[in-house]
Order: sequence, then structure tokens, then C-alpha cells
Amino acid sequence: MHTNGYHLTYCTNIHPGESWDETFSNLKKYIPQIKAEVSPDTAFGIGLRLSDEASKSILEGDNLSDFKSWLADNDCYIFTFNGFPFGGFHHQSVKDQVHHPDWTTNARVDYTLRLFDILSGLLPEGMDGGISTSPLSYKYWEPVQTNKNEVLQKATLHIAKIAEKLYKIQQDKGQVLHLDIEPEPDGLLENTREVIDWYNKWLIPQGTVYLKEQLHISDTEAETCLKNHIRLCYDVCHFAIVYEKPEKVFSLLEAEGIRIGKIQISAALKANLPESMEQRKWVKNALTPFVESTYLHQVVEKSSEGKFTHYPDLPKALDNLNSPGAGEWRTHFHVPVFLSNYGQLESTQEDILEVFEYIKKKKITHHLEVETYTWEVLPDDIQLEIVDSIVRELQWVQKNLK
Repeated sequence: MHTNGYHLTYCTNIHPGESWDETFSNLKKYIPQIKAEVSPDTAFGIGLRLSDEASKSILEGDNLSDFKSWLADNDCYIFTFNGFPFGGFHHQSVKDQVHHPDWTTNARVDYTLRLFDILSGLLPEGMDGGISTSPLSYKYWEPVQTNKNEVLQKATLHIAKIAEKLYKIQQDKGQVLHLDIEPEPDGLLENTREVIDWYNKWLIPQGTVYLKEQLHISDTEAETCLKNHIRLCYDVCHFAIVYEKPEKVFSLLEAEGIRIGKIQISAALKANLPESMEQRKWVKNALTPFVESTYLHQVVEKSSEGKFTHYPDLPKALDNLNSPGAGEWRTHFHVPVFLSNYGQLESTQEDILEVFEYIKKKKITHHLEVETYTWEVLPDDIQLEIVDSIVRELQWVQKNLK
């Protein structure tokens, strides 16, 4: 839906289901209810998540044409996909496997190319479309640990192949499509400096050579192609966890010519740690309900001296709760964006509000997507009925963007 000049939606990865039949069933069940509450008189944009399995079966028979008819009948449209999770995302242990297969593999390339074919067929005329994806790989996997440069080289070549595909689509159909790399704590790309380094040391030089050979274009045209079609997905939660302020990130990226393809509106958990070890007991009591077996909940600790310590998951952080000098914890657990605090815990909602203030003055993307996918694993006392939850988040965004 249009909100102050932006396409605003929520990500349908919130709904369990890996097959196209399950995915379509969820859309038919939930989207009309949500649209009636937040966008009754205007078209409603959908942030679609298709698993690898669903991306194949939607192309079988009349599935895609039936879906297009359903979108038209329900005054809905597709402008963005979440192509980060490849396989199962609910009712199983996902953890670091959310990065599998990574960008060194043909499976990730084939899946993403397929998603772009689908998006190209669904995208309304005159609108740009984007697909968010993983930050190349996961830092703690053995190949990254032992031969990071080889991983970067393979991943970058595959990303350049995506840019080649999107260049051809733009030439043939006039559509501007972009792959939106999503930095995440403990991803191979997890902060602004790593993104900029990858762009300047890997994507631009390696991608330029590849595109010149494949498309017979100049250096300048190749670089323009890469920066037009390979963008960043700015997940507010992820950047808040690594203590990076929105305005500074946006300024640094703009200086490098790196564009934002999508902003994912999300909030993390935050806890200020008392100096007294005895007083820190409340932190353990408050965070223990968020320990669960499905998703990774990375923690970044900031010391009183400004030093950072990374823990790959919440249980590991809790084992080190009595670390001397620890001043603050930020935990990768997407909590409802309308919550500024939860008991004695806080959220990083203030970063979302800072993003809103920035984009009211400067339009750096057309795509906004609320992404709170953790409703199933939230503590019982902050769970709401799913439609009410999504509506409340979207209405909160609408209110604060005005």
C-alpha cells in the first residue's frame, strides 16, 4: 500500500508453509483481512516469501496465472520478495542454516534467478522490484574461516551473474529489478564497513570484468549496472544490533554510490547491564523466555569502554552474563515494532523512529517492509492473534511515518 510515497507491506515469511499450496492458502486467508483494516480503499502491496520448493511449483500449470488473477481480484500487487530463507523456516531448527545454501552455490543462484523471473511476471508496470537475500555466507562456517577470499570470489561471481540477468530484463522489458543484500550479525557481511569493502574490493572490480565480457559494455556501464541492480536491504534490527546509527550508515553508503533497495522495519531486544553481578540476575530472568530452538539470536555486547563482544546465540551470551565491564546487550530477536520496552528489557524501536525521520526528508528507497517473523516463538504474554499483530504493526508504521 502507498504510505507517504512509499510501498509499505509486511513480509509473509511470518506465515508457516513451504509449498506453493500452503503459501497461497495463507495469502488467501490473511491478506484480505489485513487489507480491510489498513488499506481498504487502495491497492495493498505484498512482501512475498517463496521457498525454493514453492518457487518451482508456482511455475507449474496455471499456478502463476491463477495467482495474478487473485491479485487483481483482491486489489493487491507484488513489489518485493524475501529471498533470504531458502528452505524450511518454521516448526524446525533453522539457526545458521538460514544461510544455506550460501552464495558460493549454484542452488542459491538458480533459486534467485527463478524468483526474479516470477517477480518480473508479477510486477506492476512502472514500479521497481526487489528481492532481499543473504549476506553471502555465514562467518563461522569452516569454508569462510579457512579460505575467506575464495568464498568471496565465488559469491561475488554469482552475484555478478544476477546483475547480468537483471540488466537483460531492463533492456528487454524496461523493468528495474534489484537484488538487495541483507547484512546480518555474524553474516559474512554484517556492518557498513564490510559492505563498502565488499563493493569496492570485490563486486565492482570482479563484476565489471565479468559484465564487460558477457554484455560487451564499457567499464562505466558495467559499474552503473552493478550499482543499479545490486543494492542493500537495510534491516533496522540488524544494524541496531551492531550499534550503527541510521543516519551515519545512509550517509556512508550514499558517499560510495551504494543504493538502498529495501528497508525492513524491525526491532531488536536491548538490555542495559548493571555493574553489580548480583543485580544482573534480572537480565537472565528477563531473557531466558527468549531462548528457543528455531532461530539464531546473536548477541552483541558493548562494554563501558565502547568495545564489542559477539556471541553467536543467546544461550552462549547468558553463559557469559557476568563478564566484567559489560554495559549493554543487543539481541537478534525481532520483537513487535510497536513495543519500546518489554518489562525491564527495552527494544531498539528508537532506531526505527530515526529511520522514519530520515526518510521523511530524503527518499532513499521506495520499499518498506515490516519483518517480525518471530510471533510463534515470542513469550506467551506478548503474543497476539496473528492478524491483529500484523495490523497493529502496520498501523503503527503508518502513524509514525506521517
